[in-house]
Amino acid sequence: MGMRFANLSAAVLLFFLVFSSSSVAGPVGASISGKVTLNGAAPKPKPLDLSKEPDCVKMHASQPLFPENVVVGSDNGLRNVVVYVSAGAPSSTSFPVAPAIFDQQSCHYATHVLALRVGQEVTISNHDPFSHNIHPLAKINREWNKIQPPGTPPFSYAYDQEEFIPVKCNIHPWMQGYFAVLKTGFFAVTDQDGGFTLPELPPGHYTLTAWHETYGTRTQEITVTGSSAPTVNFSFTAKP
Repeated sequence: MGMRFANLSAAVLLFFLVFSSSSVAGPVGASISGKVTLNGAAPKPKPLDLSKEPDCVKMHASQPLFPENVVVGSDNGLRNVVVYVSAGAPSSTSFPVAPAIFDQQSCHYATHVLALRVGQEVTISNHDPFSHNIHPLAKINREWNKIQPPGTPPFSYAYDQEEFIPVKCNIHPWMQGYFAVLKTGFFAVTDQDGGFTLPELPPGHYTLTAWHETYGTRTQEITVTGSSAPTVNFSFTAKP
């Protein structure tokens, strides 16, 4: 009787160890990567007119500022595209603890397109030696604008609705950017060569959307099976 009980206990323990090992170490999802490209020639950028702020003219005398609405890198990779799971993403009510950072520095927005979650704070700072007036042009969320003199501390704000929000400076008209406020936490903004990697997704069927301020949106349906996920590429067509 004692030997039989010992054998049964050993078998139960072995099953528990195998089950625990497979559920902890086994594949639970996959990270999706890809590239966004521009099909055709990007418009030739012209230096921005900074004449309304003499300090900016001096600051960029040798290195002019250029618009960032269409920026391409190697192999026509398109920068500043927001790629996100627009349908099928796992539900989550938790928000990132760390705020998203939006800095005004050297006469422009250090981050042209800032992606963040609904409910996540964005902390806005001014590192220039002159005032800025940040003005996010929300239509679904509340619209506001706030002057930020040099040397003043950063301030924070959070949005409660999903929206792509243009941002401008009421003092310096060339300063333009975007807040991409998203319900999902599965998103990325393409790098200088159009590449992106999304956080790991569990197995399932999803809709991916790529958003660009000039060229609009593209969508694709994908399926994640175990630890296997497709490479997802998007292409936008340059305007004549």
